[in-house]
Amino acid sequence: MKDSSDDDFDRIDLKILRALQSEGRLTNADLAERVNVSPATCHRRTQRLFEEGHITGVRAEVAPAAVGLGALVMVGVVLDRSTPESFAAFEGAVLEMKEVLDCNLVAGDFDYLLKIRVRDMADFNKLHGQKLIALPGVRQTRTFFVMKEVKENARLPF
Repeated sequence: MKDSSDDDFDRIDLKILRALQSEGRLTNADLAERVNVSPATCHRRTQRLFEEGHITGVRAEVAPAAVGLGALVMVGVVLDRSTPESFAAFEGAVLEMKEVLDCNLVAGDFDYLLKIRVRDMADFNKLHGQKLIALPGVRQTRTFFVMKEVKENARLPF
C-alpha cells in the first residue's frame, strides 16, 4: 500500500472515500451520482482504491447489545520482556481471541491496550482468568470497564 497522504488522491477519489465512509451500502450508480462521475469511472476508481489498500473493507456496524455483547472493557497489558520475540508471541495469541476487537502496541504505562467485548462482568472475569492472564509474556494487566461510550468508531476526519 502506498503512503496515504492527501497528495495521493484527487478530489473525486476523496469524494468517493468520504461517501463510502459515511454510507458503505451505496450502489455504484448512487455513488457515481453523488460524486458526479459516470458509473464506469466510479467503478474503476473504487476498484483501484480497494486494490491499492486505501479502502480496507465495507461492513455493517452491529449494535453490540443486540448480539449479547453489551460490556466494553479496555485492558492495559504489561509484558515481562520487551523483545521482538515476546511481542510476536503475545500478538499471535491475541489474534486468535475473538473477544479482542482491537490490540494496539502503545507507549506509556502499558505495552498493549486491548479493546474487548463481552456479555457482562462475569463473562469478562471468566475470560480474564482463563485466557488473558495466560497470554504469552503477560506480567500485569489493568482493567477498565467502560461506563459510557461517548464516541465510538468515528469516521476519519478528512
